[in-house]
Amino acid sequence: METLKMSGKERHRLELMGRIKRKEITLVKAADLMEIGYRQAKRIWKCFGETGDKSLIHGLRGKPGGRSRPKAFKQKVLTRYEERYRDFGPTLACEHLAREGMSLDAETLRRWLMLQGMWLRKRKRKKHRQWRERKEHLGELVQMDGSHHDWFEGRGPWAVLMVMVDDATNLTYAKFFEEETTEAAYRVFQGYVEKHGLPQGLYVDRDSIYQTTRAPGIQEQMRGQRSMTQFARAMKKLCVGVKLAYSPQAKGRVERMNRLLQDRLVKEMRLVNVTNIEEGNAFLEKEFLKELNRKGMRVAALETDLHRKIAEGIKLEEVLRWEEDRHVGEDWTVQWERKWLQLTKENRVLNLAGKNVRVRQTLEGKLQLLYQGKS
Repeated sequence: METLKMSGKERHRLELMGRIKRKEITLVKAADLMEIGYRQAKRIWKCFGETGDKSLIHGLRGKPGGRSRPKAFKQKVLTRYEERYRDFGPTLACEHLAREGMSLDAETLRRWLMLQGMWLRKRKRKKHRQWRERKEHLGELVQMDGSHHDWFEGRGPWAVLMVMVDDATNLTYAKFFEEETTEAAYRVFQGYVEKHGLPQGLYVDRDSIYQTTRAPGIQEQMRGQRSMTQFARAMKKLCVGVKLAYSPQAKGRVERMNRLLQDRLVKEMRLVNVTNIEEGNAFLEKEFLKELNRKGMRVAALETDLHRKIAEGIKLEEVLRWEEDRHVGEDWTVQWERKWLQLTKENRVLNLAGKNVRVRQTLEGKLQLLYQGKS
């Protein structure tokens, strides 16, 4: 074999063997220069004397490695990837290929794809930000956000995925809705609480669902209260703290989860042909979230779970509602949600004209009017 085909290490050894042969250096010195033991240097010198330059070439040079995959298997994997998983990342693609009986390491697939020009390494430069320690307990703080996206890739309408991620463990809960509204926030929170309990706090953005800029009304001023959104009022009733983020990066845990879901969840739903919100929520509940939490959850720094049960005497569905004070007109009507509610004659003994009543509406749309705390 020609010297040019040798590696740099092998050419160095060839040069040292030549020096020993010409008696320019001793075998002891050559061993030191090769950074190997004397006995190994002695074996190399012996083989060199028997077979010459060829002895310095590694015996497996040019042969398939012991862990290499057969060419037929490689071609089968690449063909299947091209057919079904063309835009899947190597890690996600490997998970699905394994289900089809083609198990391989993600880095192996990544290398094969890059050699075929089917995958490009993606590098992103990010602005430096101060890292925030995770909370120490499960249930101590849950980040919540709505992700607007073409989740069904044209098979159905655009939707918003309301996502809740525990800061300490990455425990995730999510649900699809048509829009990001107070009702959507109520319902995803209700689903989370029914599964895991009340968290100590929520970390949300400055959407009008969670923060209001309106001035306090007269009734609020009289009670010494600041103006609150319906969602903030409900959380106060449940003793769940609401913390507002000043930037998307501040609630990075849920933002990163949104990016992961926009990649993985979209592709998983494509494979089972999910086409609408109802099917999407069923898929999340029965399959996707269980697998996501099984793989992605981490152990909290401290083992105590800070999720709480709802206080005795409080029903969640009676807290997650809309309620506001409304003025009763001289015609015994109350305005609510672009409608006029007519009070019946049975209530005339209360003499409500000109007074304020409280209007309540549940998630199911049931209306209730109260005066001095009585329905």
